[in-house]
Amino acid sequence: MTYKETLDWMFAQLPMYQNKGKSAFNSKLDGITSFAEHLGAPQTKFKSIHVAGTNGKGSSSHLLASVLQEAGYKVGLYTSPHLKDFRERIRINGKKIAKNQVVDFIADNKPFFTANKLSFFEMTVGMAFSYFAAQEIDIAIIEVGLGGRLDSTNIIIPEVSLITNIGLDHTDMLGDTLAKIAEEKAGIIKPNVPVVISEFNEETALVFKTVAQENNSEIKFAEDSKYLDYEIGLLGSYQKKNIKGVLATLSTLTGFKVTENNIVKGLKHIVENTQLMGRWQQIGLDPTIICDTAHNKEGISLVLDQVKKQKYKVLHIVVGFVKGKDISEISSLFPKDATYYYCKPKNFRGLDEKDLERVFSERGLKGSVYNSVNKALMAAKKRAKKNDFIYVGGSNFVVAEVL
Repeated sequence: MTYKETLDWMFAQLPMYQNKGKSAFNSKLDGITSFAEHLGAPQTKFKSIHVAGTNGKGSSSHLLASVLQEAGYKVGLYTSPHLKDFRERIRINGKKIAKNQVVDFIADNKPFFTANKLSFFEMTVGMAFSYFAAQEIDIAIIEVGLGGRLDSTNIIIPEVSLITNIGLDHTDMLGDTLAKIAEEKAGIIKPNVPVVISEFNEETALVFKTVAQENNSEIKFAEDSKYLDYEIGLLGSYQKKNIKGVLATLSTLTGFKVTENNIVKGLKHIVENTQLMGRWQQIGLDPTIICDTAHNKEGISLVLDQVKKQKYKVLHIVVGFVKGKDISEISSLFPKDATYYYCKPKNFRGLDEKDLERVFSERGLKGSVYNSVNKALMAAKKRAKKNDFIYVGGSNFVVAEVL
């Protein structure tokens, strides 16, 4: 198969949460465990840092990778989802896995996939771990896909575990309270492996302390320590919420030499080092156009706070979501003094633009509907003046279509 045919097979044949929602969420680790054994236990052949959380885990993973790259290490980075190309999920020192390596891995293991009915995530995690082991990396930063306890990445024994924060997202699978979701995220805490918590929350702190104690794991709440105010190569003041957790993780990590200069350069050059996209990313000037992948209540709230700090005459918001979000609650975060462009991302789970407009209009948010993200953005660009501001967001899939 060609690269495109390989990806088509992967997406069509195997359950994927982004496309099928709850039906793709596995309830056990048997599949990835057996696949890792089939591959020769690649997860045991490299050191790692495991990163979970509701918001900020992607940015934190990239920040960690960037700093360790600056320190001279060969760093693997596994993240999800991708925005433009599947290979964004698997990188070493910012460079994506080669297309032929994706094709060959699928071809070599296709009989196993078919016989064992592996999920998209199990297959992809196995690919990443096998690639990192073969390339003899020094350390990998592994981002959890969904939850923690039952996530396919949770077969590693990391050097440090990092949990960024807890918010009410994926409540149909992870639980309907912060404490229940924290229990799922805390599932990445391993015996005798230190864990860092980026943001303190009274409702979840006890959960983390209890699980850490049960595992004899040192626990560090990043907010308890003071750190220098570093320049970050990512726009958006909300990124400062991630920095303390990243710095606490680096200070907890042993066996790796990281200097102050490595930290300064790593935080500043994150985009160049890791090719991170979609975090308060500017894609237009005159008018300013910003896109951001924030897609749940907590994340969108932070991004909209950042929008409020911008200088503009008129605010234009291009927005779309996937099904399963509490749109009624999320709509309460959006400002009424903006012009809205409602759209549906090209995805099986994309929320119909008319349904989105109906919910938002009940909140007094006025706008028009468009049957594609690009049509919505084109309309916003056509209507906006030079000193206006356009924000594009609501879903990873919306952002993917404008990059």
